[in-house]
Amino acid sequence: MRIAVVSDDGTTVSQHFGRAPLYIVVTVEEGEIIGKEERAKTGHHTFAARHHPKLAPGEKHGCGSGSRVRHESMAETISDCRVRIAGGMGWGARESLKEYGIETIVTDVENIDEAARLYLEGKLVNQTELLH
Repeated sequence: MRIAVVSDDGTTVSQHFGRAPLYIVVTVEEGEIIGKEERAKTGHHTFAARHHPKLAPGEKHGCGSGSRVRHESMAETISDCRVRIAGGMGWGARESLKEYGIETIVTDVENIDEAARLYLEGKLVNQTELLH
């Protein structure tokens, strides 16, 4: 099994999925972490529009026109992963990756190794209030 953790620096869980430039992919066998690799991730830094459009009242982030294509490009890199862990993200990104069968966990745990370990132990709380 592989777990993709969104990161800015390779060590900590990024607070924003769209802005982070990296995935740290944690490989797990028989409940143990056996390796990690860094993969480049597309995001706000690679798309032409670097600013979020203004949202209408009640509109959720990442649900506008064009969002789906951007989310697909972010998902392709981790299509072999079963889980994605991030510190925060828009609702649109979360919903788009569901279609790839990738479970999304949003957490305030900062350390990648700790987040992966807690997930494997069934103790990583999915804090959906961190979605925006």
